[in-house]
Amino acid sequence: MEEMKDMISKQKAFYDHKEKNFVTKIWYYFRNSTLNAFRKNIGLEKEIYDLHLDWLGDLNEMKVLDLGCYEGNSLSFHMAKNAKKYVGIDLSEKAIKILDKRFSQLPNAEVYSMDFLSPDFKEKDFDLIYAYGVLHHFRNTEELISKLKQKIKPGGRIISYDPLTTSKPVRLLRGLYRPFQTDKEWEWPFSKKVYYKYSQEFKILDRRAILGKTKWLFLINLLPLGKYKKEIITKKWHRTDWELSKRNDKHMFKCMHLTMLMRLKSN
Repeated sequence: MEEMKDMISKQKAFYDHKEKNFVTKIWYYFRNSTLNAFRKNIGLEKEIYDLHLDWLGDLNEMKVLDLGCYEGNSLSFHMAKNAKKYVGIDLSEKAIKILDKRFSQLPNAEVYSMDFLSPDFKEKDFDLIYAYGVLHHFRNTEELISKLKQKIKPGGRIISYDPLTTSKPVRLLRGLYRPFQTDKEWEWPFSKKVYYKYSQEFKILDRRAILGKTKWLFLINLLPLGKYKKEIITKKWHRTDWELSKRNDKHMFKCMHLTMLMRLKSN
């Protein structure tokens, strides 16, 4: 228990005060300025947004949990404005104060600085749990799944988005970085084993993975090809990742990120 409290304290400090060592700062710079920009440039951000918006559906009669909401994103605002009741939780007190001010005019929205696994978090009976970049922060997958099942209504849905560590090149790169990683205690990208644990407990209604073939496009950019040719290759490879990952586990596991729409199975 004390070990868990210490880890949560470190995690809060990491996000509240940006407490990163030099190597972690470099990794975040690469991820945020390079990878995220790359995703935006080839339209991945919008495609994921549109997919999640479609998965959310009509929220009028729904109680939703925005798990690990931080300061909120565009879909956080969409859920808060349209859901019957919106609850957002995050470990960062600083981020929750900012989000609370943003939602001050929305009487159906409540936000808390809270640990999802803590018995102090009493809210339950959610129709939908939205977890963008969150589930992989829990090392104990069984404990997390048990808590998700406690909090969601029968037939309730979960939307997730998390990194994968199933591609050999990505696993190698992460392995080299991990000994120097400030946030390694709460960074557990999905393995095959973790994915199949979720598929055992929840019905995967839909899924998409990105940056499979597409992750190699930085090599294409080194070749003496015209911009139009590169765009054709980019779109073709992304379509392959997007469509094959929906139904082909082998291809999905070659990708870097996975988003899923899950429904709690009936007992």
